[in-house]
This record gives sequence, structure tokens and C-alpha cells, in this order.
Amino acid sequence: MSAPVKSADRVLQILDLLTERPDGLTLVEIHTIMGIPKSSAYGLLQTMVQRGFLTQEAETRRFRVGIRLWQAGRSYLSVASIEQVALPYMRAVRDRLNETVQLAVLDGTDNVYIGKVDPDQQLRLASHVGARLPAYATGIGKALLSRLSDEEVRRRFDDVEFVAYTPRTLSGLGELLTQLAEVRERGYAVDNGEYTDGVYCVAFPLRDGKDRLHAAVSVSIPEVRKTPPLIAATVESLRQAAADISERYE
Repeated sequence: MSAPVKSADRVLQILDLLTERPDGLTLVEIHTIMGIPKSSAYGLLQTMVQRGFLTQEAETRRFRVGIRLWQAGRSYLSVASIEQVALPYMRAVRDRLNETVQLAVLDGTDNVYIGKVDPDQQLRLASHVGARLPAYATGIGKALLSRLSDEEVRRRFDDVEFVAYTPRTLSGLGELLTQLAEVRERGYAVDNGEYTDGVYCVAFPLRDGKDRLHAAVSVSIPEVRKTPPLIAATVESLRQAAADISERYE
């Protein structure tokens, strides 16, 4: 394991320290407790205040955790909450189809998997919770991106290189925007071997009236098991599951 970056490590130490001291600490107290040069502590603290991760009281000059940490905590709670709501419905879809069911959220231009239910099959999708994939190359990613406006998609992908993972991977922003328009009209996204050869995916975005986060559910089917009846059953099952999860989560 590589050594931690000193400045980043000190920032995290400050956050740990102030999390344990809800009444706050002064610059001198932080300098004394952490044993770092006062000038270095001052620069880090002022940067963290400017970015909203800390606040400083005018009268006491004490530093406390700021609003950005509260927002980060709320984001985590939203992710944990949607996973708890979704899992029973994901298991029901898995039980009906006996295929891999996944749950993901959008983070910038990537989809991050936060839930997975495996089938009782020897041939199954090799993925894991916590994995991060480019949203333009996956069905669940396109379902997530369909919740954004075209303007926002352009902004996020302005400098993104569209890597070709398979011959079917989308080649650029124009092709992505065309597919997103189709996803919005159809109500769900598909991925026909665009990230992994031989894997077909159907994905539905989840509704969230409070706009807390963008989430979606998907079913992945190996090419050898893909049949029109199974695809139809997948769309039907996943559409209902997405509606049920959305209703519970809203």
C-alpha cells in the first residue's frame, strides 16, 4: 500500500478531530493536538472553511464541521435507504427470472453499484457492489443518465473520452444523446454487449420526487440464455419493480 498524501491525511485528521469535538476547537488547539506547524494548520483550515467543510465562529474563532459534511452524510443515508427499500423487490425479480439484478446510482459520468442479487446459475455476471463503470457503456448507466437534461449530459461529458470496450460501445456524445431520447420515450434502457461481450441488460430508472439521488435497477442476461420470452418477462418484471420501489422511496 502506498503512503498517504500528507496534506490529504491532515485534512482527514482534522475532520476526525472536529467530528469528536462538537463544541469546536481553535487554531492553537488544533495545532497543539495534532502537532503540525501552525502555518500549515491555518492554511488547511481556511481552505476547508472556504469549501464549506468547516465553519469558524467570529467571536470564539473556533472551527466546527460545516454544511458540506452534513450534505455528504445525507447522500450516504439516501444511498443506504434506497438499497434497503429496493432489495426485497430485487429478490422477487431474481426469483422470477433467475438472473442477476443490480441497483446503481449516478456519480458524475459513472454508475456506481450499491446493490446486487445473484441468480442460482453457474454462469452469472461477474460484478460487485462498489464497482464503478462509465455510464455511457452500460444499460443501467443510460437509464440513470436519462433522468438528466441533454444540457446537463453535454456538460458532464464535455471532456470525456468514449472508450470502446466492445465493438458495440457508443462512440460519442451524439450517439449517447440519441439513445437517451429513446430511453425516455420507451421508459427503459438496454445494453446489448456494450461493456461486456455476450451480456444483455435491461434497466429502468427509479422515480424520486424529492430529487435526492438518481438510481436505477437492471437485469443482466447472458447471451446464451437470451430469448424473446425472457426479455419480455424481464421488461415486465423490472417495470413493476421500479414502480414499486419508486412508490416506497418517494
